[in-house]
Amino acid sequence: MTGPCPWRFKCVVCDTLYRGTEVRYRCDCGETLDVVTTLAAEGGRLEVGHFDQRLASKHPADRSGVWRFRELVLPLPPDEVVTREEGNTPLYDGAALRDFTGVPWLRLKHEGENPTGSFKDRGMTVAVSIAKRHGFERIACASTGNTSASMAAYAAQAGMRAYVFIPDGKIAYGKLSQALAYGARTIQIPGDFDAAMRLVEEVCEAEGIYLVNSINPFRVEGQKAIALEMLQQLDWDAPDWIVLPGGNLGNNTALSKALAEVDALGFLQRMPRLAVIQAEGANPLYRAWKDGGDVQPVAADTLASAIRIGNPVSWRKSLRGLRSTMGVVEQVSDQEIMDAKARVDAIGIGAEPASCATVAGIRKLTAAGVIGEDERVCGVLTGHLLKDPDAVVNYHQNRLDGITSHDANAPRKSDGTLDDVRRLLDR
Repeated sequence: MTGPCPWRFKCVVCDTLYRGTEVRYRCDCGETLDVVTTLAAEGGRLEVGHFDQRLASKHPADRSGVWRFRELVLPLPPDEVVTREEGNTPLYDGAALRDFTGVPWLRLKHEGENPTGSFKDRGMTVAVSIAKRHGFERIACASTGNTSASMAAYAAQAGMRAYVFIPDGKIAYGKLSQALAYGARTIQIPGDFDAAMRLVEEVCEAEGIYLVNSINPFRVEGQKAIALEMLQQLDWDAPDWIVLPGGNLGNNTALSKALAEVDALGFLQRMPRLAVIQAEGANPLYRAWKDGGDVQPVAADTLASAIRIGNPVSWRKSLRGLRSTMGVVEQVSDQEIMDAKARVDAIGIGAEPASCATVAGIRKLTAAGVIGEDERVCGVLTGHLLKDPDAVVNYHQNRLDGITSHDANAPRKSDGTLDDVRRLLDR
């Protein structure tokens, strides 16, 4: 890239600006950073047709559901990006869930149909592209699973070495298997995700390794494309609500940032309201929202491993985005999550437990009258069903501690005779 760098970093608290050419994750005051592009800062002009035309292109960057929107994500030259043509995820009609959710108009944006099975690919393509641009040969992350799977895949494609720090014994094998298969050096440590996050930051600083957790501000820029692609799929007619799970809170930060930027460009007829859904056992944002104060760490404990995070790094950005969209925060129990998961799975879509906090939250907010029955709702499913196969099988065999399997579909045993099989067939 020639000429001045078309983006800068800006502190979310003190507004200090830093050059975009720096390798930086935090402000000198210790807070997180935003990426501010020249286009966003100067209110540049674009038309939606600019992005729609790229749907017919065969260039890998244009085929990506992230880099197709590069002027709004990060203006890297197309030949500099590390892409697996991520994104392009379906926006399923969720009308079959009407009786369960109480919402007649429901669409489900299934980010679990990204290349490595989760939304993480959207942010990772940007973070790894920047790592490559800076000349890094090693990258690292702390992870409960999805981040490590995505990082390992993109590192392998870019020819980089990858290091994963995971909580000992607290990661779903569907996710761990990906990190191992893609060649990442996987290091299990005592403690939870937050302990792993503290250690990986220390290691990266000491060893000169590029950190790609969501504290990396470029991750959020890639995840903005969830909202951009959703709007494109709806012919740029925004829904009334966008509902999504909350773990480290990078996603709702990204979506609110994307909505603000496209609204400034005149793309929106209405500003969607955001709803972030947390598990009761990992609910620091919900508590802060209810109390009106700052987020305080909690000891996270939930079956929804992807959002089992008690000290979310992006909480200030998250609250800022919620307020700007008149958003809300709700919590749901593991029982509510698994009941919702059974319904989502049963209509042939399928998603990991954390994803289904979205549907459980929609049901709860509709029952409370927060979401109106005549409002248009888009829910985000963040990960694939096969990310946590143990949760699926154990649910259907009624083997999850503390969970009643209301919609179990356990295997039926047969003696192998024709008459016995006939007995077991649905009639």
